[in-house]
Amino acid sequence: AFFFLARDFLPRGSGIVTRRPLILQLIFSKTEYAEFLHCKSKKFTDFDEVRQEIEAETDRVTGNNKGISPVPINLRVYSPHVLNLTLIDLPGITKVPVGDQPQDIEYQIKDMILQFISRESSLILAVTPANMDLANSDALKMAKEVDPQGLRTIGVITKLDLMDEGTDARDVLENKLLPLRRGYIGVVNRSQKDIDGKKDIRAALAAERKFFLSHPAYRHMADRMGTPHLQKVLNQQLTNHIRETLPSLRSKLQSQLLSLEKEVEEYKNFRPDDPTRKTKALLQMVQQFGVDFEKRIEGSGDQVDTLELSGGARINRIFHERFPFELVKMEFDEKDLRREISYAIKNIHGVRQVGERRGETGLFTPDLAFEAIVKKQVVKLKEPCLKCVDLVIQELINTVRQCTSKLGSYPRLREETERIVTTHIREREGKTKDQVSSGFGQEKSPWPFSTRHPEIPSPGGDAAAPASPPLSPASSPTTPPP
Repeated sequence: AFFFLARDFLPRGSGIVTRRPLILQLIFSKTEYAEFLHCKSKKFTDFDEVRQEIEAETDRVTGNNKGISPVPINLRVYSPHVLNLTLIDLPGITKVPVGDQPQDIEYQIKDMILQFISRESSLILAVTPANMDLANSDALKMAKEVDPQGLRTIGVITKLDLMDEGTDARDVLENKLLPLRRGYIGVVNRSQKDIDGKKDIRAALAAERKFFLSHPAYRHMADRMGTPHLQKVLNQQLTNHIRETLPSLRSKLQSQLLSLEKEVEEYKNFRPDDPTRKTKALLQMVQQFGVDFEKRIEGSGDQVDTLELSGGARINRIFHERFPFELVKMEFDEKDLRREISYAIKNIHGVRQVGERRGETGLFTPDLAFEAIVKKQVVKLKEPCLKCVDLVIQELINTVRQCTSKLGSYPRLREETERIVTTHIREREGKTKDQVSSGFGQEKSPWPFSTRHPEIPSPGGDAAAPASPPLSPASSPTTPPP
């Protein structure tokens, strides 16, 4: 930005220097001065004071030990040497926290950047040093996340003069390596030594021009390189971009205006004591509660919780992770199971032991024995299922409380809403548990072996006597499964 002005006023140094977004509006004017939104009454004509004010305002919010903040600094610069342009200077991505920076500094900065570059009405200036592999560029990676087609992204390649001897960025600048619709522009900025030596901006621009004209890889595109060309391209492309997005923006503003005018019209004859007004407001709040609850369950809410799972996501986790885990935890003794199977088969056969002489119990397990063993094992699933119901009910109640937080201005309404909805959830909980329990219930005769006797062979061998009547219920255990 200071190249555009031929003025040096942005802070420079080692480490993270830009710790708050700087919204810089360049405005063409016959006189040259600057003003900040936080001290609008003061005009700055000394640009050293502008730099000092940026540093002081940054420290005022973030402290003086490398802290960061998403609250922007707004600066307007009027000058005869600029084109009308708005730039937003954002912090560079920091991997390792220093000073007072939080441990998740990288993610905080990325979130801050995404807030600005996600807007469809903005152009993205992705700055990447030439001595770095373009495929590893954090700027291009983030730009691609919000602009996958590269329609809003302009690539800027810096430090072309610091590349290893024998290498160049020709393929990148010719838009062959990682193509962008708006292309790439190369620039050569002042080094830290030049800054410390107070090298004049105009001299730096002349040195940049000489570099592109004299370099064999760049001289054929020198007219499309450099800071002055970047300034013209940004102004032209921003103008075109505004022209393209203006119709949709106008349409959006008109619809908002009509909506506001309609709302104002409703309030013209507004009477605070009108019962119909109160009823309408009540219905709107209740309906909004229903919409918020549905969004939290369906996962389409406007506000996304990044700290923990909640609502539908937590319920999904209960079914797909917690419930299977509870099933895996169930104890299973194969030795006891084999013994139960053996007893069941023998009890089914009664006095007629199959393969008695050979010490065998038969090739196939009788149906009644199989059914008895399976039922006993299935009953063990009842407790995990009921526990799953409890977890889901608790999450639904928590979701209700989160949704009613918007009713904080109306404590009684909030309390009644929570009570009614929670009561309904508890009623459904009872019916759900009854249904789960009935799914694990047994037949009227809880001992499956008492439903019929096996046929007893006649002395003749193959003839069979008719089955005897079932045992009386009094002879069977009546204790229900746990």
